[in-house]
Amino acid sequence: MSRAVAGLNRRVSDRGLAHVATGPAYDPFTARRRRTPEWLVNYTAGLVLGDLAAGALALVLVDLLGGAAWLTSSTGAFVLGGWVATLGLLGAYAERRLGGGPDEYRRVLGTGIALAAGLGAGLAAAPEAPVRALLLVGLPMATMLGLLGRNLQRRRLHRARREGRMAKRVVVVGREVALVDLVRRLRRDSAAGWQVIGACVPDPGSAGGLGRDGVHVLGGLDHVASVLDNVRADAVIVASASETAALYLRELSWTLEGTNIELLVVPGLIEVAPDRLQIRPTSSVPLIQVGEPEFRGLRRVVKSAIDRAAAGVVLLIGAPLFAALAIAVKTSSPGPVFYRHRRIGKRGREFDLLKFRSMVVGADAQLEGLVVMSDGNDVQFKMRQDPRITGVGAFLRKFSLDELPQLINVLRGDMSLVGPRPHVTREVEQYGDDMHRRLLVKPGITGLWQVSGRSDLSWDESVELDVRYVENWSLGRDLAILWRTARAVIKGAGAY
Repeated sequence: MSRAVAGLNRRVSDRGLAHVATGPAYDPFTARRRRTPEWLVNYTAGLVLGDLAAGALALVLVDLLGGAAWLTSSTGAFVLGGWVATLGLLGAYAERRLGGGPDEYRRVLGTGIALAAGLGAGLAAAPEAPVRALLLVGLPMATMLGLLGRNLQRRRLHRARREGRMAKRVVVVGREVALVDLVRRLRRDSAAGWQVIGACVPDPGSAGGLGRDGVHVLGGLDHVASVLDNVRADAVIVASASETAALYLRELSWTLEGTNIELLVVPGLIEVAPDRLQIRPTSSVPLIQVGEPEFRGLRRVVKSAIDRAAAGVVLLIGAPLFAALAIAVKTSSPGPVFYRHRRIGKRGREFDLLKFRSMVVGADAQLEGLVVMSDGNDVQFKMRQDPRITGVGAFLRKFSLDELPQLINVLRGDMSLVGPRPHVTREVEQYGDDMHRRLLVKPGITGLWQVSGRSDLSWDESVELDVRYVENWSLGRDLAILWRTARAVIKGAGAY
């Protein structure tokens, strides 16, 4: 990086003295600091006020049950302050976690557990202390209300970001081919809150791909500091490339010190969840260790047991509904109640996938004549107005009720509740090496594909979601996908 670029981080009056060794070349103490975005200040203040309100409501309940006066006493103010202060100390207000979901919720739960441990220890040491109601009622209530408040605020933040508000302005830096992919990924994940306002590339004159994606090239790699200042950016994201080697990143980080502009680096790894990454320090360089995906072991056994137990319970409880749907299918059009279709499962094993029949008998024979009218992606055939679908079948498909018999497949061990979508042989034959990763696990009734657009997804997007799930599955993510599936089914988005 040139000395001129480095000098942007120094006082104007000092720049003419660069030849005199009167101070450091990169001086964070004299940098022009970017103000924290107003929306971020207001959002964080809203979280603090929400947590105070949650604590106050919990104290009101404690007062009603115990006849005390916690809320109106100085001790009550101390308790509320301790609640919010502990949340802050445990990172519940850290900007990088805002709107993140699980990690954000873990901080609130961790605060509740830490304070419960402290109160429990105090109660054991002084049994006569009037904190029993606070420990048994107030703290659990404050924690639950805090989680609810976080959820409501997170929804508001995500909605605003989808509308183009409450996002950080970011400049992306690196090779154009890497930036095109990065920009598309950031735009697909609008809830993450990164609004790309421009790019810096090694050769600005020959950059054309970014322009087709609506991203302006603002300069070269040596112009990053001045570009960030001119466009009032909140952050810079550097894509992995030979031009962005260690020396360049080190000097860029020095240049940005004291400016309150975030520096983020894309590690060159895709589809790897943060919990699989660990920093392994050495005396000279930090190393990133990537943990292996889990395809066997205790957690897989637990997942299989939960799948089969849940499928059995739902089949038992939902028997009246299944009977009603079966009668509706049988009486609406001639043919069997169930539709059996050969699919490819774990490690390439074939199995018969079960569905409630939603099309006329002989629908498969009509497929060849309809392929040219497909509304699906390059590999999968889908039609928004498929003439083969019956009246009852359209209703079943809209709310995914035709998928319910796959619970029998789960009981048999052919499928899981959550996993990649099972494909037919014709589709599997077009798999690349990355898509073959999905054959390492059982297919699922639902998965990331269903909560991310379903039939509206392109083939590449479907591949990316399936590989991401296979690489990073966990029981917690499975529960989150099941919850999101319920919402997607109710909305009927992408179902046809």
